Amino acid sequence: MNCITNVMPSPSRTPVAKNDHDVQGRDETREPHYEVKETADAFGVTVTLPGVVKDGLEITADENRLIIVGKRAWARPEQWTEVYRETSDATYILELTHENSIVPEKVNAELRDGILQISLPKVAAIKPRKISIA
Repeated sequence: MNCITNVMPSPSRTPVAKNDHDVQGRDETREPHYEVKETADAFGVTVTLPGVVKDGLEITADENRLIIVGKRAWARPEQWTEVYRETSDATYILELTHENSIVPEKVNAELRDGILQISLPKVAAIKPRKISIA
């Protein structure tokens, strides 16, 4: 069976701060929430990347891996004096493997409102085909 699996599933998705107010100035590395769906022609991956914009996103697909790296940077206007914040800079990393089942040249992705949609077309050899009976 061809499938897509997570290379390094993390035991904890969100790092724990030392106390409730200890997130200022931190750059956290996180595994984003994601889901994988399959149709006859492609795999679909949906990844939640809050605060990540197109310029902060890098996607790499090769013969057997899909790697997603997204960076979220907190940009505060110069005229602001920070009193308190619970958000922090973050790097999201997700590495999925597959069994040589996709066509890397035909992978496409769309990022909208922090949701990344990736379509991974299957190679012709693994697509189910209807067999006619003589």
